[in-house]
Amino acid sequence: MKRLALILTGLAILAACQHKPEAFSVIPMPNDVTLSEGTYAVAGKAFFLDPRMDNASSAAVWRFKKALETATGRESPLGKGELQFLVNPDLAAEQYTISVSADGVVVEASALNGFVYACETLKQMLPAAIYGGKKAKADWVLPCVRIADQPRFAYRGMHLDCSRHFWSVEETKRYIDIMTTYKLNRLHWHLTDDQGWRIEIKSYPRLTEVAAWRDGTCIGKDMESSDGIRYGGFYTQEQLREVVAYAAERGITVIPEVDLPGHMVAALAAYPELGCTGGPYKVWERWGIAKDILCAGNEAVFTFIEEVLAEVMDIFPSQYIHIGGDECFDPFDKEAVFPWDTCPKCAARMRRLGLPKGPEAKHQLQHYVTARVQQFVNSKGRNIIGWDEILDGDLAEGSAIMSWRGTEGGIKAAAKGFDAVMTPYNYAYFDYYQGSERDKEPLAIGGNLPLETVYSYEPLDGIAPGAEQHIRGVQANLWTEYIATPEHLYYMLLPRMCALSEIQWCKRDRKDYTRFDASLDHTFAILDQMGVNYSLDCRGLVGLDRKPARNAAELEEYLAKKDWEW
Repeated sequence: MKRLALILTGLAILAACQHKPEAFSVIPMPNDVTLSEGTYAVAGKAFFLDPRMDNASSAAVWRFKKALETATGRESPLGKGELQFLVNPDLAAEQYTISVSADGVVVEASALNGFVYACETLKQMLPAAIYGGKKAKADWVLPCVRIADQPRFAYRGMHLDCSRHFWSVEETKRYIDIMTTYKLNRLHWHLTDDQGWRIEIKSYPRLTEVAAWRDGTCIGKDMESSDGIRYGGFYTQEQLREVVAYAAERGITVIPEVDLPGHMVAALAAYPELGCTGGPYKVWERWGIAKDILCAGNEAVFTFIEEVLAEVMDIFPSQYIHIGGDECFDPFDKEAVFPWDTCPKCAARMRRLGLPKGPEAKHQLQHYVTARVQQFVNSKGRNIIGWDEILDGDLAEGSAIMSWRGTEGGIKAAAKGFDAVMTPYNYAYFDYYQGSERDKEPLAIGGNLPLETVYSYEPLDGIAPGAEQHIRGVQANLWTEYIATPEHLYYMLLPRMCALSEIQWCKRDRKDYTRFDASLDHTFAILDQMGVNYSLDCRGLVGLDRKPARNAAELEEYLAKKDWEW
């Protein structure tokens, strides 16, 4: 029992304390690192910014400079300094190099993203207090090192569902800040669903007057219950542009999602004439898959879709526009009759299209909807991306899918010559539980996705030789049915997003879970300084209150495998 008491005391210290970082504990690990003897003291040293640097890159370096000045309490003047940030046009847009010696620091990049990532690497090489926003007493030195780095995948995404639970502009910016720290470059913003419409559309004002608000939320997993508390919110177009600009300054593209033709009950509550039955509809208070969807036989629906997407594309400059396309028909309800099965307008559309009668007709009709939306988006110089269900239709060149129902969709897309982003539920759904002790974890949708399982994912497994270039990257999804607070949000996100970042960034042979696990102590100190919550399940502490594992014998066995130092 004495040994167990010591173990539990040590775990409590681990949860509460910030750890002195190793000489090199950067996540994601750069792909080429050569450490040497010695350090370089950075406090008060002058910065030199190459005059060829564009304004966005200069601003990125300036943010690093201000963070360093705040943390050290010493001004870093501009001039012919020892911290040099140079433009090297021979480097790719997301590539950078760092050389730290006793004489100073030289950073080279060719564009914004390269400079952003170089600054984030430098920050992680320093004491975690640089993330704290205040002066701190620390050993403000960098290890002498040479780094040549660039990402493995071009698309490195993280998803945020603000439809089930709404996140403020400031909270969304903090989410972006965390993504920046770990070198992600795509935010997939899920803006519409049955439970709430979050984007202002000026041509359809009832979407924010009605569809953005629900009369209550189901309690726990009792889908027939409601807390009776009015809930909702939306972003004005000015706020959306503010978030897009904030992300762009950090090298992140925001990809908006307007999920269609399913997941549209909130929109139907505002405009019931767009449904097959005419309603009445109500913004959903429960979770799950709704039967009611947009009426594919009603030409006004396509006017609605096009006018909505035109405003969306005016706000979001991303090449991809996400159109959803998932779960139009509940795959778990084989006997269900869906609105498209009985709607006269949909039946007339099916006859005009020459679709064969039978249970597959509605799926063919969905492909027609996707094709029309795709044509409109393409006419604006953009491309659609959608969940892997859309792959069953006829996609145009330039379209892409997100493989969420496992890896099969991505494998199939690549074989057919379409680009894919891998988001398999069994590796990349961060709304799943992180351990087996569900009674101690906050409520989640289900599943079990511990940190080590996330880290083990290899995106190119199963991809046919010669088709690898179609796997554009990897994304994790964070659905928020059961996540209503920032504390819970970041608990589910972190440190699993750190593992995701190494999948996205590191070459296959650079991944090493033992090394990654050792680097997490420094990451936990960084997150403490940033003021965001995170899970310590990987350290044997479970739940939001970080209680030790229930089974003392199992905990002792787990810790015996670790090389702990208190």
